[in-house]
Amino acid sequence: MKKFLPWIILAVVIIGMYSYVKGINNTAVTLDEDSQEAWGNVQTSYQRRNDLIGNLVKTVKGAADFEKSTLEAVTNARASASQVKIDPSNITPEQLNQFNQAQSGVSSALSRLLVTVEKYPDLKANQNFLKLQDELASTENQILTARTRFNESVKKYNSHIKIFPNNLFAGMFGFKEKAFFEAVAGAEKPVDVEFDFGN
Repeated sequence: MKKFLPWIILAVVIIGMYSYVKGINNTAVTLDEDSQEAWGNVQTSYQRRNDLIGNLVKTVKGAADFEKSTLEAVTNARASASQVKIDPSNITPEQLNQFNQAQSGVSSALSRLLVTVEKYPDLKANQNFLKLQDELASTENQILTARTRFNESVKKYNSHIKIFPNNLFAGMFGFKEKAFFEAVAGAEKPVDVEFDFGN
């Protein structure tokens, strides 16, 4: 029995190491999948907003004398934002910043549209427009929630692959740190909203 003792100890150590490394890898895979799912939810929320914007623009076009340039700005911003594609398994800070900038352009154009609408009492009373406006407000809340959950999932994933000794094995398995959603540059400044009904 004594001659087998070193082999038994070696087998236990090898099995223990295998289980430990397997646990690191499997947990990282699960957390990576969670973050990809959360990113999918972010994209779904933005897609819902883009779909609503299309309907909103069609409704606003019904107001014959509505500013054409405002509608074009919203349509162009929406088209530009929908062209930014990101690989959820390898989100870099640069890609996320590009996506964020494009979506910020949509938000800005949409804000200008909604402020301009204040000059059109018939449009403000349009039930379709009011419903779309409510749905857009709800969608903006969904976007905030989806982005927050994405950041939470990325934090768990990044923490798992960066802590010692997990970081020794994470690189071997190809796991890389993911970027967080951050506010667009200048978002900390208050927005100036002016209602100029004289023009």
